[in-house]
Amino acid sequence: QVQLVESGGGLVQPGGSLRLSCAASGSIFSIYEMGWYRKAPGKQRELVATITSGGSTNYADSVKGRFTISRDNAKNTVYLQMNSLKPEDTAVYYCHANLLSVTVNNYWGQGTQVTVST
Repeated sequence: QVQLVESGGGLVQPGGSLRLSCAASGSIFSIYEMGWYRKAPGKQRELVATITSGGSTNYADSVKGRFTISRDNAKNTVYLQMNSLKPEDTAVYYCHANLLSVTVNNYWGQGTQVTVST
């Protein structure tokens, strides 16, 4: 059984920072891509950032220059450093991993709320 557990969400003022973490655990042989997605009320889920096992990254245009994704392969953990947060960043953030367990499959965390407001 594979689990992704997120932490680090919360309430922050515009211009502030938050750091999200997501740790994968269970019967994992290899993690290929990890990433973060978000879903705001009334909107579809959207990609925020992804990172491959080799460290190649991809960002949504809306977060480029403000967010940084990184990972610790030894800990099966991915991070999202979010700076200069804006009210439009408010959403539930979901961790995603494409990994090899019994088979190659996609796994999702339970989500963590990020609210940017005064």
